[in-house]
Amino acid sequence: MSSTIEITNLSKSFGPIKAVNNLSFNAELGEVIALLGPNGAGKSTLMNMMSGFLSPDCGQIKIFSTDIALNPIACKKQLGFLPEGSPLYYDMPVHSFLSYMAELKSVNSTEVQELMKLTKITDVANQRIETLSKGYKRRVGFALSLLGNPPILLLDEPTDGLDPNQKSYMLGLIADMSKDKTILISTHLLDEAKEIANRVLIMNNGIIMADGSLNSVLRQAGTISLEKAFTKLTRSSNHD
Repeated sequence: MSSTIEITNLSKSFGPIKAVNNLSFNAELGEVIALLGPNGAGKSTLMNMMSGFLSPDCGQIKIFSTDIALNPIACKKQLGFLPEGSPLYYDMPVHSFLSYMAELKSVNSTEVQELMKLTKITDVANQRIETLSKGYKRRVGFALSLLGNPPILLLDEPTDGLDPNQKSYMLGLIADMSKDKTILISTHLLDEAKEIANRVLIMNNGIIMADGSLNSVLRQAGTISLEKAFTKLTRSSNHD
């Protein structure tokens, strides 16, 4: 069976800065991949290209063997994306917003109620999104990424703004979903990566520095802790 995600020789520059530099990797169903790296490492740029929001300068992204550049709509139907900052329609109430997005995606409206319960946002169903706390906005964005039950989730800092209980609950949800999905999580929290991921991918300056299981990455870095491996592999200077 082919990989759910195939990335080959992918590059993206912003002026003189190479945000992603000739990057290649594949991902499979059942993998939770923690994408780690300091600010400016290229994590968000990579996710934005994988989701079709940004076009690469060169290279190829395939979703279930389909080139996203040639058939973006088919590929995007397979993806749920939670970008950095949770861009939402702030003037809409939560339920109205999710119902509207479900209609655009041709998703049954009953799924909206189920996802609101799952992400624990039913208590703010009638509140305008602009009035919500950062944590609630993040959970609305997470619910949006789950509409249509896509087999691939791209989650950029999914627990940003959540309190410890909310964070633990969301990580549990992600772990439960991982059995039949490919999940890529960008995070700055190494403890989070250790808790949830079965694969770790460390980036620095747009390049993959290490890729594999936690134990494999530790061996590659020649150390016994993820914290030390991260420091060793990302020691060189970065640019935003």
